[in-house]
Amino acid sequence: MSSFNVFDVAGSGMNAQMLRLNLTASNLANADSISSSIEQTYKSRQPVFAAEFRDALNQNQAANAGVKILGVVESRTPLQMEYQPNHPMANEDGYIFRPNVNTVEELANMISASRSYQNNIEVLNTAKEMMLQTLRMGQ
Repeated sequence: MSSFNVFDVAGSGMNAQMLRLNLTASNLANADSISSSIEQTYKSRQPVFAAEFRDALNQNQAANAGVKILGVVESRTPLQMEYQPNHPMANEDGYIFRPNVNTVEELANMISASRSYQNNIEVLNTAKEMMLQTLRMGQ
């Protein structure tokens, strides 16, 4: 494995955490939205990741390592249904629908993603410093 692959691994981790932060921000921004139907109600979205570690032990091929983004899924948690017949957005039965966003979970997710992003930055900085120190030894 080339010593430059650490930049690819950390970069893929940063991309994954950036997607996670963006989805968390979107979920929090829509947490208080209201709709008159289940189909139109915002649903919480979460990223799906997988660790990618192929051919890293084979010296003849370039290693593929890092975080692979598999996609984004909508939560299947039931939406919140409230009976408010006087609300302007209420349906014909008097119900309004709220998203299935749990703000406490989203805030914890945001803190975790932010810390993971910061850790990847530290990996990049450490690898850079180690390479610079190696170059200085050769002078």
